[in-house]
Amino acid sequence: MQPMRRDPEARPFDARTELFELIRQRSFGRGRIKLASGRESDFYFDLRPTALHPAGASYIGEMIVAAIDGLAVDYVGGLEMGAVPLATAASIASHRCGRAISAFFVRKKAKEHGERKLVEGLPKGESLKGKNIVIVEDVTTTGGSAMQAVEAVQAEGGNVVLVLTVVDRLEGATENFAAARLPFRAIFTADEFLNA
Repeated sequence: MQPMRRDPEARPFDARTELFELIRQRSFGRGRIKLASGRESDFYFDLRPTALHPAGASYIGEMIVAAIDGLAVDYVGGLEMGAVPLATAASIASHRCGRAISAFFVRKKAKEHGERKLVEGLPKGESLKGKNIVIVEDVTTTGGSAMQAVEAVQAEGGNVVLVLTVVDRLEGATENFAAARLPFRAIFTADEFLNA
């Protein structure tokens, strides 16, 4: 199969614009829904169809690596399941950029067999102790899910240098992370999609 080539007459490539369009088409919808926070909303984001799309994963990885440029980062990860494809995409993108940022994920509950770990993906004998960590999340409402990952990382001795979300619903996360003294950034905010 031949690789796809971009049309030289097409507009210049912009990963953020391309990612926005994929999210708008594949992951944003309107309709009554109950959120993970327990709140109800008349719009929703399900980022899995974008994060598991070839172009979507690539753009997400690029955007995460761009967002953490200038930060000393050893690992990127977050709470299962939403953070798994994001952290993987970011790790791959970091490799393409000449950085070596490894990925991990935090289980919602430790396995009841084997090593019973809460943090997964680290090589044998390695831990997060003393490492600089970026917590990633697909969609953030109040920040509760990301805080679960933050707490697991901190319990392992890791230093959370940033919480980064693909979409901030603008429903309290900024204030909650500020209260916890955690830097927080979003690639997109919900109003960008609501007003598009």
